[in-house]
Amino acid sequence: MHLFVPLLRSAAFRMLLLAGVTTFAACTTAKNAAKDGWIPLFNGKDLEDWIVKIHHHEVGDNFGRTFRVKDGVIQIRYDGYDRFNDRFGHLYYKKPFSNYHLKFEYRFTGQWRQDAPGYTLRNSGVMFHSQDPRTMPREQDWPISVEMQLLGGLGDGKPRPTGNMCSPGTDVVFEGRIDPRHCIESVSKTYDGEQWVKGELIVWNDSLVLHIIEGDTVLRYSKPQIGGGVVNRYDPAVKQDGKPLRSGFIALQSEGQEIDFRNIRLRELRRGGTKK
Repeated sequence: MHLFVPLLRSAAFRMLLLAGVTTFAACTTAKNAAKDGWIPLFNGKDLEDWIVKIHHHEVGDNFGRTFRVKDGVIQIRYDGYDRFNDRFGHLYYKKPFSNYHLKFEYRFTGQWRQDAPGYTLRNSGVMFHSQDPRTMPREQDWPISVEMQLLGGLGDGKPRPTGNMCSPGTDVVFEGRIDPRHCIESVSKTYDGEQWVKGELIVWNDSLVLHIIEGDTVLRYSKPQIGGGVVNRYDPAVKQDGKPLRSGFIALQSEGQEIDFRNIRLRELRRGGTKK
């Protein structure tokens, strides 16, 4: 015992002990994450697992550092732009998914590019069942995808729901029929200011899709498929109208309004509602 006391007091031993505790904690966290099935898509440090595609630019060109990471948050910013020039951008997770439950948090900040289209004010989104960004020509403006549209209130007292559905190059079945509208409003409340808002998507390949805001299901529809308009200068071989969308990439949208994302995680599902 007397020989062990000096060792306990030594800086080297304390460092060794701390390293062991840290390793154990990291392994325990990883095991817990694997046990409950939730996979962090964003590591909180960098964009290593993500792919950038911005209109007018090649895949991988993060023009003006549009997408960046700070303090554990993915930030979308435009301080590197001289003009917006319709540089609609998307940040794609590196692999596609089919059946899953996605969770994330977002908040709008106060800065909006006034040379962006007016509809982009406090407007962004999460794209899913998207085409691979590497199949998009340089001048294609939007990915063929389904969008969970995120809107912020304008502070005018008028309702402006979030968690809506928009359909660039796609169609969905809503209330029993293919809905001709490009965007379908949800029944969510309006969120003003710069508060963090929790969003969720539950996607069952080409059957059912649920949009959830702050724990409430605010929109549901089914049968996402390629079709419709809005997307321009795409590769015709990719836009096969009527083709069911059973899987695809997830992407965070940039279209002129500053926005932050954090706590992005996903759990893959299997038939019957349980995780894989």
